[in-house]
Amino acid sequence: MIAWLVDAAAIISQKALLKCSYAPYARIMKKICWEESFHILHGRDVILAMMTGTDAQRELVQEALTRWWGPLMQFHGNPIAREEDPMYVWRIKSQGNEEARQQFLEGYVPQIWELGLTVPDPNLRRSDDGVWEYSEPDWAELKSVVTGHGPRSQERLAFRARFLAQEQWVRDAIAA
Repeated sequence: MIAWLVDAAAIISQKALLKCSYAPYARIMKKICWEESFHILHGRDVILAMMTGTDAQRELVQEALTRWWGPLMQFHGNPIAREEDPMYVWRIKSQGNEEARQQFLEGYVPQIWELGLTVPDPNLRRSDDGVWEYSEPDWAELKSVVTGHGPRSQERLAFRARFLAQEQWVRDAIAA
């Protein structure tokens, strides 16, 4: 699910950086987008294989979609108006957060439904004017996670501290 949908959301954001005002960044984004496209294809192939497999495999795919749907909806950022987003105003990215989210929904919700999966948002629908409507993501949860207060943040930070202490001898040897 990560390789298929999370990387798909990522490439939408990354493509918005292809025309950024900082040329070295724009150039490297071409290579990154190219590589990410392989991740998406690999992820899609794995999902397709699992969806044509056993009931247990299909349940795993549905559970993964249910688990990742919230972060996917948060992926493109808060609902700041494009004209108020410094990243857009400074021409670092070429589309607003909601435009990116709408592009993701337009491209991938039909594929999700075609596979027979259920999107865990009872409010998700495409309106008559073509705009996807959805439940507002939990922005407080996102802020908590990105500021180091997520459900596994302490475990991740403890692991990093343990690794740094364990490998201190390598840094000491190099410094000597």
